[in-house]
Amino acid sequence: MSKVLVLYYSSYGHIEKMAEAVAEGARSAGAQVDVKRVPETVPTEIAKAAHFKLDQAASVASVAELENYDAIIVGTGTRFGRMSSQMAAFLDQAGGLWMRGALNGKVGAAFSSSATQHGGQETTLFSIITNLLHFGMTIVGLPYSHQGQMSVDEIVGGAPYGATTVAGGDGSRQPTEIDLAGARHQGELVAKTAAKLFG
Repeated sequence: MSKVLVLYYSSYGHIEKMAEAVAEGARSAGAQVDVKRVPETVPTEIAKAAHFKLDQAASVASVAELENYDAIIVGTGTRFGRMSSQMAAFLDQAGGLWMRGALNGKVGAAFSSSATQHGGQETTLFSIITNLLHFGMTIVGLPYSHQGQMSVDEIVGGAPYGATTVAGGDGSRQPTEIDLAGARHQGELVAKTAAKLFG
């Protein structure tokens, strides 16, 4: 049984919801899955004033535990076309793991969200994937086997590089069933890939 970590940062709960769907998909493929978040770096009073979702159930991850997993699926909202500073700060602390090659050959994947359809989802996915490649990880995207991402009948997230969702400028839009299906599908594919490599 492969061990999968869904590691995320979510200011307003959109990525938290996507993380739960990713985990559901990985579990459906028989993986042991942990869902954890990276530490918040915004001062509490500012986060409260900005209405951040501070009651998230996931425990806070440590960098040291990353090497205990066969696969790591990283999710964060976009910040001007790249990953959030919270996720970047967390990954920046993994230099020791990189030096030892502790993540070499493990499976990696990315998922994201943005306020608008063209708000940088794909470049954010690539900013995550770039980090994972530097760690020596094998990347799993979201292939067109998730056909929902090809829909033009409604606003949908998703890209060949990973599952995504569109939150809306005011954050009021929640992940749709198509978006969540993409997240589940990607989680399942990551777990199946990890099982082939480490099973």
